[in-house]
Amino acid sequence: MEVEEPPNVHDFEAYAQKAMPDLGLEIEDFQAQTWRIEHWSQQPKRLVGPEFSCGGHKWRILLFPQGNANGQPNDMVSVYLDYANPKTAPEGWHACAQFCLAISNPTDPTIQTSSHAHHRFVAEECDWGFTRFVDLRKLYSVDAANGKSRPTIENDEVEITAFVRVLKDPTGVLWHNFVNYDSKKETGYVGLKNQGATCYMNSLLQSLFCTNYFRKAVYQIPTDKDTPSESLALALQRVFYHLQTSNLPVSTTELTKSFGWKSLDSFMQHDVQEFSRILQDKLEIKMKGTPAEGAIPKLFKGSMKNYIKCINVDFESSVSEDFYDIQLTIKGIKNLRDSFRDYVSVETLDGENKYQAEGYGLQDAKKGVIFQTLPPVLHVQLRRFEYDIEKDALVKINDRHEFPFSIDLGEFLDENADRSASHVYKLHGVLVHSGDLHGGHYFALIKPTKDGRWLKFDDDRVTPVTDKEVLEDNYGGDMLNGLVPPHQRTQARTLKKFTNAYMLVYVRETELDSVLAPFTEGDTPSHLKARLDAEREQLELKRREKDEQHLYLTAKVITDDIFSRHQGFDLASFDDKNLPATELPTFRVLKTEPFSTFKQRIAQWFKINERDFRLWVLVNRQNKTIRPDVPIHDSDGNQTMDYIRNNMAARAADLRLYLDYNPDHAKFNALHADPNNPPYMIFLKWFDCSRQTLQGQGKVFVNRNSKVSDLLPYIQEKMKWPSSTPIKLYEEIKAGMIEGMKTKQTFHQNEIQDGDVITYQVELTEKELVQPLIQLTPRRAQDLEAQSLYSNVPNFYDFLQNRVLVQFKARNEDQSGRAPDFDLMLSKKMTYDVMAHRVGDYLKHDPLKLRFTSSNPSNSQPKAVIKRALNQSVADITGTNYYSAHPNVIVYYELLDISIIELETKKALKLVWTGRTNKEETTYPFLLPKTSTFNDVSENLSKSVKLAPGGSGKIRIFDIVPSGRAQREYTGSEMIGNLQDPAELFAEEVPLEEINAPENSKIVNLFHYARDIARPHGVPCRFVLLEGERFVDTKKRIQERIGAGEKDFSRFKFTLVSSGLFKQPSAIEDDDVLYDHRWAADDALGLDHPDRRPNKVNAEKGIVMR
Repeated sequence: MEVEEPPNVHDFEAYAQKAMPDLGLEIEDFQAQTWRIEHWSQQPKRLVGPEFSCGGHKWRILLFPQGNANGQPNDMVSVYLDYANPKTAPEGWHACAQFCLAISNPTDPTIQTSSHAHHRFVAEECDWGFTRFVDLRKLYSVDAANGKSRPTIENDEVEITAFVRVLKDPTGVLWHNFVNYDSKKETGYVGLKNQGATCYMNSLLQSLFCTNYFRKAVYQIPTDKDTPSESLALALQRVFYHLQTSNLPVSTTELTKSFGWKSLDSFMQHDVQEFSRILQDKLEIKMKGTPAEGAIPKLFKGSMKNYIKCINVDFESSVSEDFYDIQLTIKGIKNLRDSFRDYVSVETLDGENKYQAEGYGLQDAKKGVIFQTLPPVLHVQLRRFEYDIEKDALVKINDRHEFPFSIDLGEFLDENADRSASHVYKLHGVLVHSGDLHGGHYFALIKPTKDGRWLKFDDDRVTPVTDKEVLEDNYGGDMLNGLVPPHQRTQARTLKKFTNAYMLVYVRETELDSVLAPFTEGDTPSHLKARLDAEREQLELKRREKDEQHLYLTAKVITDDIFSRHQGFDLASFDDKNLPATELPTFRVLKTEPFSTFKQRIAQWFKINERDFRLWVLVNRQNKTIRPDVPIHDSDGNQTMDYIRNNMAARAADLRLYLDYNPDHAKFNALHADPNNPPYMIFLKWFDCSRQTLQGQGKVFVNRNSKVSDLLPYIQEKMKWPSSTPIKLYEEIKAGMIEGMKTKQTFHQNEIQDGDVITYQVELTEKELVQPLIQLTPRRAQDLEAQSLYSNVPNFYDFLQNRVLVQFKARNEDQSGRAPDFDLMLSKKMTYDVMAHRVGDYLKHDPLKLRFTSSNPSNSQPKAVIKRALNQSVADITGTNYYSAHPNVIVYYELLDISIIELETKKALKLVWTGRTNKEETTYPFLLPKTSTFNDVSENLSKSVKLAPGGSGKIRIFDIVPSGRAQREYTGSEMIGNLQDPAELFAEEVPLEEINAPENSKIVNLFHYARDIARPHGVPCRFVLLEGERFVDTKKRIQERIGAGEKDFSRFKFTLVSSGLFKQPSAIEDDDVLYDHRWAADDALGLDHPDRRPNKVNAEKGIVMR
């Protein structure tokens, strides 16, 4: 037996060969350096060895004899390879090194311990190695078990050797961590952001962008009047322009919106080739009638001929067709040329398969396809996904399939094809799929210029790549391609590469200069450039504003005009949970700006004299109201705006101000003549009972010692009411606290202060109360309460406190225009009937002929029909409480032809008609009295469906049991009112075979499922079993019963599904006689096949672009 020699550290080449694995990378330089250390036990905590050169870089060993774990001494030795002079190295330096560090006995270099690693050395990481290299005690002990007679450290001496291979880095990104990586700076290109699962789209878009002829054609589509989210052409132009000019990854959200996609569509992965075809089709339509017309066919269209040619007579039948891409089979085929040969391979039609030639009868013939023309840009899709009959599913083909940088396709052309120019094609794009059928990732490898380098476009990152990364890494096949790594004695388990080429882009060599012609500034439409540059400037401005936001504060100003239009609490809405905030003039103000300067800006903005107004600061009172508190005096003109906010409006993020406009200086000065007794500034609101509105009426200055009743003549004069008009006054203290004022007391005694709000209304007698309402509406006065009209200020404020904005949406699609979407402001305390009347008034529809449905808060979809109830409030109906915010309250409605009272006595049914052949054909809705029987339903259904002659004419109505394996039939005498909602019912014509079945036959359940019996689909039915019939004959009757086509039916699998809890389905053979089975009530005949029904939830969604 051959004994392997222990490795000798001093034999540098041999040791490195054994200790350092081959990384498959080109070595630029290899060096080794041994450092002898004497007096080991007396060494400091940290020391470095002598410098040595390798690959043009200086290196040294960095040693911590007592360890370097968390800076604390321990019993582990720490050793690192250190880049010797990082501070003097050129800016942006890096070195890729594979290294091994070994500690050995100075006398016997076979007594050693080593570890290896590889690293990209950069300024931020200029040393790399092993913090826990070896236990110090092991270096002092003898490893007798491995035949060693000495310790590693002997006589307090030891040697440390560094073996260093500096590797070539042709791409500049070998082992890069990509922190702060700049794609634009390194490659001249930027990536595309992934929206969730749009990497397949990003790969194709980058390929099309780099096809300069295509990009120029897209730019030629006129789009100057288009909207990006609605115009595919403009959205694609914008993506291309951003890819040209941006320094950061580009978003595709605008583009997918132009497709008509919702956000969910961006999380569904699709086929690249399908996406490419649909995108090109849409663009081709957009290009018609423009300078770009014909660009896509010119670039991508080729033609091929499908032919059948007789061998013994002169007869050929052929048809030509255009193609925009080619799909090649790769399974079991070695390379691309062989795949093309397979594509054009000739099939011989002979024997029983002879061809019927017109005028010649049956003839031996050759059948095949041949290319007539090949396009300048050839998109080749490698068929990585194929249907597996055994698994009854699509599977990914990871077989090795080689493709070249250059290929001559002349041999695949028809003998009559134009061969005046070369048909050599150069590879310029590889679209790669990494993963399996159920998911994965796409990226693109592209050579954007004729003689440039290859780049990897991986979503938002673009990096250079080597030729090996373009070809070998994407051929697929086994991980090791049959090679066994050194020192591995057994064959490695075969693992397939799941990263491989999926689509190839070849450009015809003679067309390279045209297809990849350099892009000039003049190729970009001027309107697009101007538009996007302006948008970019705007974004940059916003970014700067955001960065400088800490230097600014926001000031919002309320005017008398805004107050007059406000319908709510305080002077404007700021924090109302159920309503949007009032739109106020807003100013971005430097915190250091003096108040005097700000006041000048306000005067200019509102075009008023600076001397005619004061600004009051609004504060958050303890009772949760927001009111003017103190005026800012001109003496504060030199104070900064930040000082004013912090000292006058504490606890407020924004500075909220009221503009107190007083152009009559004499009147104003007279009111403020006594500096020790300034007047109160109070605000007035008028509740107009007839219009049910609350309107701001401006401010008024009152003496604190005047009686509240002194305000009444002012109001009468302001409103131009007779002096005899009785007026009721209330103070708006806060939400939920509206109190009548004591008019005989002073304002001071009523605890009035600056900024308080007083609301007034005409005080009505019972008789007068009715009169304005009669003017307003034809309803009788006694209906006032029922209709939620308010006769006094506190009640109206209660409505304001409990109001909620409800969005009403039509439940069903409306073609007539009678059922629009609209908003109504309702009180949460309103009843169902009041809400129905309000909606009925809006729609001019009988409120009793409206049916409402609640919505799901999470997705806003219809949830459940709302039953009419006397005590049910809007809060109950909408699921809103009295404290939380409800920004998006939706109620769906339906316009009915009968009243909901009558509807309560009826039952709505939907029946799915499956006919004779067990297929869901049509759905029929019915509205019948709850006392109706299923005989009545059957009679109504028979008037809607057409029964073909020759059948039984008998209808069976049923639903499906929970397992999905059997029907549950409804007999004619059962009443439909007993059905649970929602009921899913089906109806079929009972087969004649079942009605005429012999007495000794068995009728069993038959159902459809896909691979797992727990995944039933379609509609189960009943089937007749005949005594003694072999299953090979039973199958023919099954096919007839379910109306299945020959091709689909040939893929069905048939099983016997028993009712036992854990029993697996049993496969049925052709010679089995199903009749002989002991059929239990719940046993069933199972048909295992994919669900091919259209418009079902489990159907895979294709790509749709509007």
